[in-house]
Amino acid sequence: MSRRQKFNPLKNTFPFPNEIFILGLCPGELAVYSYLLCCANRKTNQCWPSYKTIGKAVGMTENTVAKYVGSLERKGLIQTENTTVSTKAGVKRNGNLLYTVSPFQDVLETHYQRQLERLAQETARTQLQLGA
Repeated sequence: MSRRQKFNPLKNTFPFPNEIFILGLCPGELAVYSYLLCCANRKTNQCWPSYKTIGKAVGMTENTVAKYVGSLERKGLIQTENTTVSTKAGVKRNGNLLYTVSPFQDVLETHYQRQLERLAQETARTQLQLGA
C-alpha cells in the first residue's frame, strides 16, 4: 500500500461468521476457509486461487492445502470445480480450481440437522438397550 492510499476498513475486511466455531473445524481448515472467504467475490461467492497461493498465504504446503480443501468440501463449506485454460498455442491445460463458498446459513442448518439425526439415533439405541 502506498503512503498516499488511505486504509479503508470496509474495503480491507471480509465477513466471518461467529458461528463458524460451532462446526468444530481444525485450525488448518479455519485458515484455508478464511483465505477463500477473503478472496471470494462478494456477489458470486467464487474465487480461484491456486493451492500454492493459498499455501503461501496461510503457511502450508500445497498438499496440506489440498487436504483441507477436500475436508471443507466434504463438510459442505465450499464446492470446487475443475477449470481449464488455453495456452497461446491453443493447447488446453488444467487451471486452478474454482471455489464457491457455500452460504453460511445453509452450512449451519445442515450441521444442526446432522446433530439432530445423531441425537435421534443415540436415543433409539439407548431405548433399545433399556428395553432389552
